[in-house]
Order: sequence, then structure tokens, then C-alpha cells
Amino acid sequence: MDNRPIGVFDSGLGGLTMVKKLAEYLPGEDVIYLGDTGRVPYGSRSKETIIKYAKQDAAFLMGHDIKAMVIACNTVCSVALDSLKESFKTEIYEVIGAPAKAAANITKNGKIGIIGTVATIKSGAYEAALKKINNDLEIYSTACPLFVPLVEEGWICADDTTALSAASRYLSELKSQNVDTLILGCTHYPLLKDVLSEVMGKNVHLIDSSAETAKQAATDLKAKNLLNDKSLQGDKNPQGDKNPPSNQTTGTTKYYVTDSTTNFSTIASKYLEQDVTTNVEQVNLDY
Repeated sequence: MDNRPIGVFDSGLGGLTMVKKLAEYLPGEDVIYLGDTGRVPYGSRSKETIIKYAKQDAAFLMGHDIKAMVIACNTVCSVALDSLKESFKTEIYEVIGAPAKAAANITKNGKIGIIGTVATIKSGAYEAALKKINNDLEIYSTACPLFVPLVEEGWICADDTTALSAASRYLSELKSQNVDTLILGCTHYPLLKDVLSEVMGKNVHLIDSSAETAKQAATDLKAKNLLNDKSLQGDKNPQGDKNPPSNQTTGTTKYYVTDSTTNFSTIASKYLEQDVTTNVEQVNLDY
């Protein structure tokens, strides 16, 4: 048993998708969330800058005595994962391996699409993970740099003409290749799921990297006896079921951002379907 919180960080609002999934799979766990909203997006930065920012984010979370760290940023996982593992001694969960495995298992025609930031796509991390699972897969990838700013602005509805226009342009090549599975290679992107589904069509499976990683973390933390006493009450939800029992004790989440709390609080409250205003604090990572 370990009553310390789980730490989650992302470049901005995208990590909220991870927070939501962790609440589903591990409803009794406490979470410390850091969104580096003052420096979003990471995807267009140099490798050196991404590593620098990631280490500052991780150091902040480690200062809260966390028992595990979830890197809810595909860009960081693609570029800085090894550096973080060398620098910080805690359980670390990345958002590439689990969704790659899910996509390889789900595809019927062997054609998988990947969308992500410029840095994530350039790294080839998803392609490497998929080919390791099945070298016969046909993989097509596209960088979608405007998606993160769209999410940060809150332009995420299926009837938003700006979001639809950007998605149609970015995804046209993937549609022409007849992919039947699409990995959302950025934790911001599930917030655009309705837009992406509208463009790709309902027959294309959208793989949510946050959901797959949260499920993996839930199973792993239980196996390592790292759940807190609230999670262990009755040993509910042992396999990270999507709909845990309603009598499960609820954990708490504290949010930190590096820019104004106003926009974050508004979008977070809407997406998480609860008022988080009083639980959001602005911090300076001393950069």
C-alpha cells in the first residue's frame, strides 16, 4: 500500500484526458497535475528545449512526494523519456507503448494512421513501437501542429468550422490510404475526438493514448502493491474496468498551471464535468 499521490504532467490542457481516465480506472487515487500552459506547445520545440522543460516538470512533481509519474505528453515521451528515467527514480508511465499495442490488436486491414505533434511524428517512436509488435503493419503518420492550439482555445466541437477545416486538411492523406485505426498521438487530441470522428468516419477506430496508458498504469500499480488504502477498500476495479463500482472511494486532484488559471479552469471544469476552479493554482517553474 502507498498513500502518496500519482503525478501527471503535460504541456497544457491535454493531460486532462489522462486525469479523466485515471479517475475512471483508479478512482481512489489522489493526483497532482501540472500543465505547463505558459510554454505550450512543446511539439515545435528543439529536442534540447523539450528535455529541459520535461525535467523541470518532473522535478516539480517529485517535490510533491509522488509514488508514480505519468508523462501525459507524447512529445516528451518521444524525445525525453530516457533522460527522465535516468534523472528521476520513480515509477514512470509513457503514452506510446500501450496505445501502439492496442492499435496493433484492433486493426483489421493492417493499416494504421498516427497523428501527433511535429516532434512526435519526427521521432518515429510510434512507428518503432508498432513495427516491434508486427513488422507487416502499414503505417502512415501526419503531424497536426494546429490541433494543440485549437484545444487550448477550446475549439473542440464537431460543428466548429475552424477545427473541421484543419482536421479535413490534415487527415486527407490518411483517409486516402484507407486506414482503419488511428492513433491519437497527443493527449490533447481526444478532446477533438468528435471532430476527428466526423472527418475520418465512424468505421475508423480512434485509439486514445490516455485511456490505454491509464489502464496499463492501473494494472501495474496494483500488481506492485502501490495503490492507496482508498483504492484497496474491497479491492475494487482490479483490472481498470471502464465503469468502476459507484461505491468506490473518490480520490482528490490538485491542479497546477504555469500561466493564468482562468482558461484552464473553464475548459477543465467543462471537460471533467465538475468545478475545479478552487483546485487550480498558478506556479512558476523558475524558467
